[in-house]
Amino acid sequence: MRRLHLLFAALLGLPLAVAGWLWLTMLSPFTYDRPDHLAPIEAGPHEVFVYGTLRSGLVRWVVTGRAGESRAATLEDFRRTALDLEDAPGERVIGEVITVSAEELARLDRYERLGIRYERVRLTLADGSAAWVYRRLPEEALEGARL
Repeated sequence: MRRLHLLFAALLGLPLAVAGWLWLTMLSPFTYDRPDHLAPIEAGPHEVFVYGTLRSGLVRWVVTGRAGESRAATLEDFRRTALDLEDAPGERVIGEVITVSAEELARLDRYERLGIRYERVRLTLADGSAAWVYRRLPEEALEGARL
């Protein structure tokens, strides 16, 4: 009987723990305040090049409220290094482009901790289109954000 109680607690506790973590990370007013120095988000739609966790429709659904469609895209003259992109002439990063509204872009900014961990820059993709790309802030900026 004790094993059954432990199994039940685990089956109930794990989803609750995940839901709590997602709320704290994505929706809570306690974990992210958009820095004042950032420009306001203009009305959408916005094209965003994603190259990491946001390539997953499930992650996009959790972050923005919908999985949305994506199209394959390539960012030339960069390489992916861990959680960032670095300049690398002749190399390329394979990813996807998603189209989001201004509200969804704000949710992506929150997920990426815009102004604290990442910056959002406009880059030209291999097909000539432009898209927002999240890039890690330099270490000096990250240190300043931690203080």
